[in-house]
Amino acid sequence: MTESERAKMAAGKWYTCLDGELEALRVTARDAVFEHNCLPPRQRGNLGPGLKALLGGVGEGARIEAPFHCAYGFNIFLGDGVFLNAGCTILDTASVRIGRGTLLGPNVQIYCAEHHQEAAGRQAGLEIAKPVEIGAYAWIGGSAIILGGVSIGEGAIVGAGAVVTRDVPDNATVVGNPARAVKRG
Repeated sequence: MTESERAKMAAGKWYTCLDGELEALRVTARDAVFEHNCLPPRQRGNLGPGLKALLGGVGEGARIEAPFHCAYGFNIFLGDGVFLNAGCTILDTASVRIGRGTLLGPNVQIYCAEHHQEAAGRQAGLEIAKPVEIGAYAWIGGSAIILGGVSIGEGAIVGAGAVVTRDVPDNATVVGNPARAVKRG
């Protein structure tokens, strides 16, 4: 029996995103995201019901402001009190775990998919999924970009607009493109 593209994605192997099963899962996510983004805020609460049901795990008091976008949803795990501000995008081809009390500023982007380096591979839709983990009580500044395979430690700060390509230790502050450590003043 051949391994499905979804199984390859989950295992961190090269897979093609141009797969019917994966597209159906993305359509389900788009429907849940659309509902979340279009509900009146008082009716939506912290999360639209479809999005809350789709996510892999949602801690108490976790909140996602609209608009929001994700690829699949089921790979996203939010700890208690996590807050995602307006405009966040999570392309969750792999697990994205965000620890309790962590705050994401507006337009933060998390990209788990890495595309093939060869043009023919990209045209074939080849990707590899790499997880992202953000520890408790981290602060991710607006418009920061976090690439797949990165871990951000507890209490860390990622400056606005930073592009995080490497792990960030606990309680470190990083800024810039690529993100680099700076001393806290």
